[in-house]
Amino acid sequence: MSEQIKVPTMAEYAAQGKQPEVLFFVGCAGSFDDRAKKITKAFVKLLNKANIDFAVLGTEEGCNGDPAKRAGNEFLFQMQAMTNIEVLNGYGVKKIVTTCPHCFNTLKNEYPELGGNYEVMHHTQFLKSLLKEGRLKVEGGKFKGKKITFHDPCYLGRANNEYEAPRELLEKLEMELVEMKRNKKRGMCCGAGGAQMFKEPEAGDKDVNVLRTEQALETSSEIIATGCPFCMVMMTDGVKAKNAEDSVQVMDVAEMIASAEDL
Repeated sequence: MSEQIKVPTMAEYAAQGKQPEVLFFVGCAGSFDDRAKKITKAFVKLLNKANIDFAVLGTEEGCNGDPAKRAGNEFLFQMQAMTNIEVLNGYGVKKIVTTCPHCFNTLKNEYPELGGNYEVMHHTQFLKSLLKEGRLKVEGGKFKGKKITFHDPCYLGRANNEYEAPRELLEKLEMELVEMKRNKKRGMCCGAGGAQMFKEPEAGDKDVNVLRTEQALETSSEIIATGCPFCMVMMTDGVKAKNAEDSVQVMDVAEMIASAEDL
């Protein structure tokens, strides 16, 4: 029997004539990928712990359209985006939080020209704001003093200049943050961006994700932290390729906070 997690839908809120504080846009990875589902659950537990009034679209949520757009199918992207915008605007959504930088970037920067104007936050930004407001407390717990490195997701970092929120959360866990040689603005892609996630690597000397994982392993960290389900897949595969699963874990920042809190 799995534990029950409380996740209301926008339709349920609308039926009661109520509006949640924030809409959690789960995204395709967070809904269907087994590894990313764990990030979704961890984030929902944190939202519940902080008593946040939130809802999801559930079956009314469609792909944000990022993979189609990056792969060059602008027509499909606009169809997917317009469908979501109609639903979001129909519910009068103002504020959106998502655990996926691809959803974050697309909803924030590409939906406005199609009529979708929302305040969009990445989950690390939202958690940081909850800490500031005192609605969520974070302490080191089981991670205290552990060595960690943070891999910047491209769509959060270089595309949207957000480098501090995830790092501030990791510092709250009282971990020793060791930066990779290539970090922040000079950070390197995990290899999945631009719809590369869905195709085989092209001929070359080394897969991008293996190269990035080597850079992470150089820091001698016990945990590679990230804030993106795509990066999660690529870095986990990289760790497996280097046969380092026994010594290194790949975790999302939300998972780390939730597990430090034993949620």
